[in-house]
Amino acid sequence: MAKPASPLPTSSTEPERAVMLGVIIPSRGETLCSEHLDELAFLAKTAGATVQKRFVQRLPAPDSRTYLGSGKIKEVEEYVRMEQIDLVLVDDELSPAQLRNLERLFNPDLLEARVKILDRSTLILDIFASRARSAQSRTQVELAQHEYLLPRLTRMWTHLSKQKGGIGMKGPGEKEIETDRRNIRYRITLLKEKLVEIERQHVTQRKNRGKIIRVALVGYTNVGKSTLMNELSKSEVLAENLLFATLDATVRKVVIDYTPFLLSDTVGFIRKLPHHLIESFKSTLDEVRESDILVHVVDASHPGHLAQMNVVQQTLHDLGVRDKPMLTVMNKIDLIPADEESDAHWPEVREVADPHQHTNNGPVVSVSVRKRMGMDVLRAELVRMVKEAWIIRYPHQHDFY
Repeated sequence: MAKPASPLPTSSTEPERAVMLGVIIPSRGETLCSEHLDELAFLAKTAGATVQKRFVQRLPAPDSRTYLGSGKIKEVEEYVRMEQIDLVLVDDELSPAQLRNLERLFNPDLLEARVKILDRSTLILDIFASRARSAQSRTQVELAQHEYLLPRLTRMWTHLSKQKGGIGMKGPGEKEIETDRRNIRYRITLLKEKLVEIERQHVTQRKNRGKIIRVALVGYTNVGKSTLMNELSKSEVLAENLLFATLDATVRKVVIDYTPFLLSDTVGFIRKLPHHLIESFKSTLDEVRESDILVHVVDASHPGHLAQMNVVQQTLHDLGVRDKPMLTVMNKIDLIPADEESDAHWPEVREVADPHQHTNNGPVVSVSVRKRMGMDVLRAELVRMVKEAWIIRYPHQHDFY
């Protein structure tokens, strides 16, 4: 059975050399395409690869055969061959046909395939596979990998069968494909059953937390959620300048001004997150669904932070939790350039939080967690919201605090 092993080896000491492919289409202009490729480069860095060059083409839509046009893809092929590139990273999800055509182009001899073709979804799945630690997250990642692999199995057996229509033209490759499909479907069923059992255990664990207010940190990946978690809870949650440093939900009890609550750190969101991964990780996001208050952490220093906020809001809407009370934390304000030109990009960020500044769901505070700027305001606002949530839940026990 073909296993969805991680396409990026971790044992190699030499980082793999990569190129990136992107398209500028009417719905995605040059600036947005550049932002997506910047993010893809960060994903590549997180996975352990170094990007050598970007290839971008303006098209009405990605080419249905090779993603880029024939002339541009030929230019990429020549560069990959001359510079001995290991990885070709594509910014969008490739169809099985596109993937098969690109692999044939960059690896004419599939028995000695040297250049790997990875789309954004495959790269994210690989990072998740390397970061998963708990039984739940490992099961969720494996499930997403199998569901992503299933429709793309045909490319793995091309070397076994040159199939054409007609009697007598079906080779052993077709049998191997059908066997693999059957085995993967069976494995998917087992993984789903395993996730149900794990979730049943987690529901039992969460029942004991029902009498205390629960606060969940949400936000785009790499905005500082884990750093904020460590600062508020005085714990040692892994915090790195890499995408998806945190996969497993971490819960800590926090007490501020004699006000206790549970604080959970969850997986970060990202644009173009594979829908298989979203489906697989819905149980992990139960910490978000069952929370009383959301703390939306934003990297205020990122030029595209408004777009990142929209991604988070849309994901929360999909989870059905967009209307929960929310504290928006504009983090990393110390990294915002101090010049007049930056005012157009960060008009809503204030160095000192404005107590009258609100979003639709709640207040906004501006902080730098690493520099500990604005943390007193954040703590005071968080305590106020926790007390309000307690009074709403237990109107006859508000003297608890």
